Amino acid sequence: MLHDFRSYAELDQRFSDPIVVVTGANGVGKTNLLEAISLLAPGRGLRQARAAELPRRSADAGGGWSVAGHFEGFAGPLVVGTGCEAGQDRRSFRLDGNTLRNQAELSAHIAALWLTPQMDRLFQEGASGRRRFLDRLVWALEPSHARDVAAHDTAMSQRNRLLSEGGRDRRWLAALEDGMARHAVAAVAARRATLFRLNEALRGGIAGGFPAARLELLCPIAEALDREPALAVEDALREGLAADRPRDAAAGGARQGAHRTDLHMLLQPGGLPAEICSTGEQKALLVSVVLAQAALVAAHRGFAPLLLLDEVAAHLDPSRRQALFEALVDLPAQCFLTGTEPAPFASLAGRAQMLEAMPDGLRPAADLPVPARA
Repeated sequence: MLHDFRSYAELDQRFSDPIVVVTGANGVGKTNLLEAISLLAPGRGLRQARAAELPRRSADAGGGWSVAGHFEGFAGPLVVGTGCEAGQDRRSFRLDGNTLRNQAELSAHIAALWLTPQMDRLFQEGASGRRRFLDRLVWALEPSHARDVAAHDTAMSQRNRLLSEGGRDRRWLAALEDGMARHAVAAVAARRATLFRLNEALRGGIAGGFPAARLELLCPIAEALDREPALAVEDALREGLAADRPRDAAAGGARQGAHRTDLHMLLQPGGLPAEICSTGEQKALLVSVVLAQAALVAAHRGFAPLLLLDEVAAHLDPSRRQALFEALVDLPAQCFLTGTEPAPFASLAGRAQMLEAMPDGLRPAADLPVPARA
């Protein structure tokens, strides 16, 4: 249920099937719908938008917005809501009508994974986008990871500001560096553990007809954890941050920390780096990783994540597209797919809820012929 969210004045739509396909012309709100669903899980959603950017832009809109969803969860039905009052830039959250203190309380009930067209640039751009992608995978499996990343980044920001002001309070600097070291090692350890599980799943062919990927962390802290206990790595990082104060003050940022992690993805067999693969192979690699992680979340947490795939079929050839659909049918997760044309989704007829996005909302899509089965 949406109210004054992006392009939607009102929407009250039941999603009845494990697979939901939404098609329609560009600009009618398909991605807006997926973004709304993503905001019901912890985090800032698939566009990383600020709350003030989300209200519907119209003369008759009130300036606030809300998104709510009714779920059938592993512990029974629940209602999740989020939104923002007019003139505010801070979202509130509700679970079964009760106000939540923070998003972390949602983690026990909901996880979400997504792929968007913007993520096609993941292998050509800087490390920050790949790190966000990795952290979303980790967060779906280990909800406490978000707190470690946020605590590390907050301590780092305060340390940067203190150093820029001359860094005269040595005790406060030491306390911030202690927080950075503890949370950095915890965050990197969670990334490392998730990649180990994912690589095991990918090696076992959990992603169906998609190519196997191998994921690697490019991170000095991860390399140190391969050799030494976590407490020793914390101590070394704490000492390194203290020694780096003059250098970091001049550079305006920390040389060491969890923010220096990068993700390297290799196409198997052969170990071809993702950045030199074709666009279609890169898309297939991302799909493979997300499918494997969705299955891992379901197996380890007892409930499946929501899977949001925006224009995912655009760079997949027909055989890969069909492999994706068959994998989604077998996946214990509710999946939402979007596209401009219904034809690529014809093989899902009779197995998915087909909807058409219109400027004023959603309506059932025209019936597609059910393909003949061999």
